[in-house]
Amino acid sequence: MRFAALRAPWYKGYLAGGSLMMGADHVEHAITYFVMWQLFESPVLAGFAVISHWLPQLLFAIPFGALADRFDCRRLIQLGAACFMVASVGWAVLIGTGTLQPWHCVILLLLHGLAGTFWGPADQLMLYDIVGPKDLPSAVRLMATGLNLGMLVGPAIGAALLFTVGPAWGMAVNVLLYLPFVIYLLFVPYTGHSRQEGERRPPLQLRDVLGVLREVPAHPPILVVMLLQAFVGLFIGSALLPLLPEFGELLGLDESGLAYGMLLVAMATGAVVGGIGLEAIGRVKVSARLAISATIVFALAVVTFSFSQSFGLSLAVLFVAGMANLISSSSSQAVVQLEAPADRRGRFLGAYAMASNGSRVGAGILIGALGAWLGVTWAVGIDAALLFLAASALLLVVLTVRRRRMDTAAVAVVAPGEPEAISEN
Repeated sequence: MRFAALRAPWYKGYLAGGSLMMGADHVEHAITYFVMWQLFESPVLAGFAVISHWLPQLLFAIPFGALADRFDCRRLIQLGAACFMVASVGWAVLIGTGTLQPWHCVILLLLHGLAGTFWGPADQLMLYDIVGPKDLPSAVRLMATGLNLGMLVGPAIGAALLFTVGPAWGMAVNVLLYLPFVIYLLFVPYTGHSRQEGERRPPLQLRDVLGVLREVPAHPPILVVMLLQAFVGLFIGSALLPLLPEFGELLGLDESGLAYGMLLVAMATGAVVGGIGLEAIGRVKVSARLAISATIVFALAVVTFSFSQSFGLSLAVLFVAGMANLISSSSSQAVVQLEAPADRRGRFLGAYAMASNGSRVGAGILIGALGAWLGVTWAVGIDAALLFLAASALLLVVLTVRRRRMDTAAVAVVAPGEPEAISEN
């Protein structure tokens, strides 16, 4: 059914609130990154801004997923939103009073990263609880589309605030963008565990929390998509976006940042169109193979972009890349949701977040090192080619295992009839 998740009574408001919260997240990025560069012109601080966004996912995604298994997910999301708001208030006060120092930036960036880590697993459990397993793929795709829309609109709002009311008041206004979702969660009747009422929730023990990594291999589809998204995070991640201004210059359209803006919008628009398009088509069965195939398309699109000499071609392949990346990530997320044990779903989602988002810490280092050595064109091209090879190898393994299982099943069906056939001859 088309847009199936929208039938759930509380999902529309939840989708709108989550999208607005992601928009506020990117308003903060747009303003604070500009201010930090204007005040300090520090490449180290700019690099730390990227690392701080993903390092908490690497270190704390599984423990925070365990918290989501145990406690009311509405309150955990509100706690994450509170961290976002405290960070925004901190930026507003320090910028407004002219007292912002690099060490302040480090603390506020880390707080922002922790807020996102709180939000992730609890948000995914809420999706499952609100719509149920049948419409979950639709809910995940629509939420991913909404988040990409927030990423698209957020920087534009941030730029508008920056050049109208200034960075300090802009950050103060940004606090208000988090409030609608926080208030909405006060009325949502779902906790993230409503479909498991009466079931005993496992106690929080460090050994059991980290033990989820030992459980993952027992669930092959989850293992496959975790490896897949770890490859995406490591080889590309979000490291491509900061390089778009340089690609704009290489394409000869660097005036006033126009090329950068168009390239950025092309990728985000592809993601939004991809998500809406899948929902318009109707029910699409999610699987590890779909996620891998989309990742292969994503890698090929990025390879083409990295060596493109045509601005039009670059826009087109980034549009395709955004679309393929959304299909890959949303399908992988849905696979984990559907395959994970119900009582430990938050832990598995945390492990998935650690693999997919935590690995992005390495992407900046890898592309940065290759870029310093070979230039950004070859750096991105080589990394995308490595992603293509890794995803293709993973697809080959999945297809081989599937074929062997089919052969084994066929033998099991034929074997009982063999003695009878011999006796008849």
